[in-house]
Amino acid sequence: MATNPVFHRLELLVGPAVVERLRTSRAIVFGVGGVGGWCAEALVRNGLGEVTLVDSDTVCVTNVNRQLQAMTGNVGQSKVGLLAERLRSIHPRCKVEAIQAVYEKEARDRFDLPGYDYVIDAIDSYTHKLDLIEHAWEVGSTLISSMGAACRIDSTAIRTASIWEARKDPFARIVRKGLRRRGFSGDFRVVYSEEDPLPPYEHTSVACGTHQCFCPHDDDPDRKDWCESKIVINGSAVHVTAAFGMALAGLVMQDARRKATLSP
Repeated sequence: MATNPVFHRLELLVGPAVVERLRTSRAIVFGVGGVGGWCAEALVRNGLGEVTLVDSDTVCVTNVNRQLQAMTGNVGQSKVGLLAERLRSIHPRCKVEAIQAVYEKEARDRFDLPGYDYVIDAIDSYTHKLDLIEHAWEVGSTLISSMGAACRIDSTAIRTASIWEARKDPFARIVRKGLRRRGFSGDFRVVYSEEDPLPPYEHTSVACGTHQCFCPHDDDPDRKDWCESKIVINGSAVHVTAAFGMALAGLVMQDARRKATLSP
């Protein structure tokens, strides 16, 4: 029987060696929005021993439709702080660290990627995403990355593959192009969709990032307004973004199972 009864059903599925492998594993999740937040919770519910959450943003009311920690009553609060509190309540033995910061190339050593078994990329900022991918590959991390989850409604079209084999995903194509420009020759697994992205609904105006934005504004000079920095604001739905996050966590599970099987 499993030492921790919380994971008894998991042990029935994958066996004690895999449960132990997960218990001793560490993951860092960059971006805890509509994809990364669900991934982080799945990792904790699968018994990971340590999870670090990295995101600089606070909850916006427009996050409520798809982000795990976003509620109408906590608008303006730290995404990583709220999610960390939730994860600790699910699995008190898991060490959960919340870092409210942007992943930036200039400060990349702050995150000690070699110290983690898994690096999860759920960043939707193009340059920061490429910087993280390069860094993770350089230090030999097991990187798993999310491609474009917005503009889609068919969760059955979600797939996993090498970054070089992820087809029909415009964002994956852009990421590949950017990596080639940087001379990147590595490889890593991604979660993507083969569904053709839907165009914006033509009769709805965009409020985010404009003077009509729903988010409260403050005078903090260090707080980045991500909406204003985006070229376009895309629509998204929870059943797709959450499925992306679960697929990321699923790749971690598969890797842990493979490594546990290979261990003497």
